[in-house]
Amino acid sequence: MEKINKLAIVGGTHGNEFTGIYLVKKFEKFPDLISRTNFETKTLLANPLGFELVTRYIDTDLNRCFKVEDLENSTNLNYEESRAKFINQMLGPKGNPKFDFLLDLHSTTANMGLTIVLVNNHPFNLKMAAYLSSVEPDVKVYSWINPGVENSFLNSICERNLGIEVGPIAQGIIQADLFQKTEKLVQISLDFIEHFNEGKLHHINGDIVVYKHLKVVDYPKTEDGEIAAMIHPELQGRDYQKLSPGEPMFLTFDGKTIYYQEKTPVWPVFINEAAYYEKGIAMCLTKQESITV
Repeated sequence: MEKINKLAIVGGTHGNEFTGIYLVKKFEKFPDLISRTNFETKTLLANPLGFELVTRYIDTDLNRCFKVEDLENSTNLNYEESRAKFINQMLGPKGNPKFDFLLDLHSTTANMGLTIVLVNNHPFNLKMAAYLSSVEPDVKVYSWINPGVENSFLNSICERNLGIEVGPIAQGIIQADLFQKTEKLVQISLDFIEHFNEGKLHHINGDIVVYKHLKVVDYPKTEDGEIAAMIHPELQGRDYQKLSPGEPMFLTFDGKTIYYQEKTPVWPVFINEAAYYEKGIAMCLTKQESITV
């Protein structure tokens, strides 16, 4: 596998996710923290105007603007679409990027703890996920892959990439413990890549638990499209915990419980994520699998 010569750390793909933004600012101020012997590291604040206005995005979600078709469409020129084209020019182009690895830092209002998000099954990404979860046992690995569908996330510019998702944290704030945990995970990631380049990582094999994306579930809605139920209190905050058939899922405003009806258990993630209300997502359902890397 080819060595990694250039790596990019991106924060602020969403302008109100301050953990990644202030980490990028810290790394820009103290570049020695992210310098290693055998590769070059660059930082990027992805959505500066979103950050300035403390909003997820100005016109459209930047982290859904990276399909090749959209990047090549010269009529897509709102703020985030233009920004995506600029980022693709700087780091990419997607499919033949100037950078060998991309680390994209996010935060969530859901109780996701420390999560690594995989957008493909590249062996390098899986090995890195296995290493990070062995060094940091709290790390969960979420494989957000829809087979046959091109990924539109920013980090999909590079085939070798990881997203880091940390929570729960409210939008537009910094929280010291989660800031430090994210920074530590970034440092371990950079050390991993340095050791990989030195040829020291052939021994990383083993089983890791991966939460594979199945589908998204919306809130129950009225005929007018208004939300008719909340996440049930017994499910709230139970990201990565097993949800079995017959267990409570939603609670209507008049106090009726809506139960999980399918035949097989699932492991919900992004439960009650604030940014996903507009997307019609109450949670993402996953299945827990052990895979060997």
